[in-house]
Amino acid sequence: MSITVNAYATPAAKAPFEKTTIERRDLKPGDVLIDIKFAGICHSDIHTARDEWGEGTYPLVPGHEIAGIVSEVGSEVTKYRVGDRVGVGCMVDSCRECVNCRAGEEQYCLKGNVGTYGGVLDGRPTDGGYSEKIVVDENYVLGIPEGVGLDEAAPLLCAGITLYSPLKHWGAGPGKKVAIVGLGGLGHMGVKIAAALGAEVTVLSQTLSKEEDGRKFGAQHYYATSDDATFEQLAGSFDLIVNTVSAPLPMEKYLSLLGLNGTLVNVGAPAEPLEVPAFALIPMRRSWAGSMIGGIRETQEMLDFCAEHGLGAEIEVIDASRIDEAYDRVVDSDVRYRFVIDAATFA
Repeated sequence: MSITVNAYATPAAKAPFEKTTIERRDLKPGDVLIDIKFAGICHSDIHTARDEWGEGTYPLVPGHEIAGIVSEVGSEVTKYRVGDRVGVGCMVDSCRECVNCRAGEEQYCLKGNVGTYGGVLDGRPTDGGYSEKIVVDENYVLGIPEGVGLDEAAPLLCAGITLYSPLKHWGAGPGKKVAIVGLGGLGHMGVKIAAALGAEVTVLSQTLSKEEDGRKFGAQHYYATSDDATFEQLAGSFDLIVNTVSAPLPMEKYLSLLGLNGTLVNVGAPAEPLEVPAFALIPMRRSWAGSMIGGIRETQEMLDFCAEHGLGAEIEVIDASRIDEAYDRVVDSDVRYRFVIDAATFA
């Protein structure tokens, strides 16, 4: 048995999106059926749909920023009921047995977590949130608190947790100086979350064109990285820098902005390698690290935190027919700050 639903898929790398139908599995005892209300567009969707990270599987239904309402639950589900506001992020399963899964860090599953799209579960490719409905094991479903709208919550399932996790792990908070590189779909959430955590927040952006927005989101300082004087003025300033940019940057210059024991964390994932000379790290005992989304427990913590502090993504809601246009605009940095698809337009 299966459930047929409308969806939008790209049939091949770089091909335009087309309306189609996909099959969702019939509910297992631990499954939740979700009527999708909103699906965020992540830059990862674009990289994957355009086969920029390699080995894409087509046809592809992207989408791992999913917000909706529970419409049915399996016989053994205990966490959710029909009518609950819920979300699904970047993964829908993991091995559940390795040391990382047992620690609540399923995103680092040693056997590889199962992606919400482009993965394989029970021998079948997974399809993402550019669709009307999705079936997910309750252990990989998140509750969305009433304090944030479903449309603004959708991007939190990737953009929100991608910034919340490193900010928490590296101790952003009162007394810490934090810089966010890039004020885009990821960066704007980083500013909001870091400010809500109590850190002194600086935005490092190519130009000053979004300074008003950055300060509105909670940044106390804003600098243009196109100006070499910025790197001279801010040398050794920061405890933590989170780089959200998915393009090659001169990492030596950015590492020079860290103070003693400072850490630069990459969450942006450019296709090209990044070069880091050893002497950018050795002085001042600097660290360069990476971070990837968060586990289920931490993602729920993030959603609760955002609701408590009134934080949601800045969004532009679009119809499904505009996905290709939205992809081009994301690549051109022409969105403030996250596209969200109205799932009613998948019909």
